[in-house]
Amino acid sequence: MNLPNKLTMLRVILSLVIIIVLIFPFDATGIEIPKLYINTKIVVDITYLIAGVLFIIASLTDFLDGYIARKYNLVTDFGKMMDAIADKMLVNSVLIILAAQGVIHPIIPVVIILRDTIVNSIKMVAGNKGKVVAAIKSGKLKTACLMVGIVLVLFHNLPFELWNFRVAELLLIIATILSVISGTQYYQMNKKLIFEK
Repeated sequence: MNLPNKLTMLRVILSLVIIIVLIFPFDATGIEIPKLYINTKIVVDITYLIAGVLFIIASLTDFLDGYIARKYNLVTDFGKMMDAIADKMLVNSVLIILAAQGVIHPIIPVVIILRDTIVNSIKMVAGNKGKVVAAIKSGKLKTACLMVGIVLVLFHNLPFELWNFRVAELLLIIATILSVISGTQYYQMNKKLIFEK
């Protein structure tokens, strides 16, 4: 259990904590969570802010574990597997919860999770044939828009909400469109590999 793998496991734990924070029925258990009033129109749920801070920390571990593993030659099969699981736990669970709570449109997690399933299947087929499917620019841009978009949603789109700029929503829409584009590109680049005998 080297340092990158410990950081990956920390991301798994943080993902579980975020899920609990977002879905725990505080009202039903008599725990009163204060709300932050920015002005007469903007009411901020503190649980979302807590989840947002934890999400940022978890996202930083995603960058750090890969960087340290590559720099110090600490890449392991366990690390690669757990890194992929931790990423999906962190992002997809938050997207599903936000959609279930009516904060974002359900089509966003549906498209992104479907795309991830297809791309991961392509990578698995490629891996079985001894090939490596490298990340592409549209996929990286999708991830960046998605991560920043989720953070802004959890932070109630602040500070942009003060000027009524729907930046969080726009970033998630861009991420969803890029999911379709990058998924199509992955398929086009690897279709010969998929169908070859």
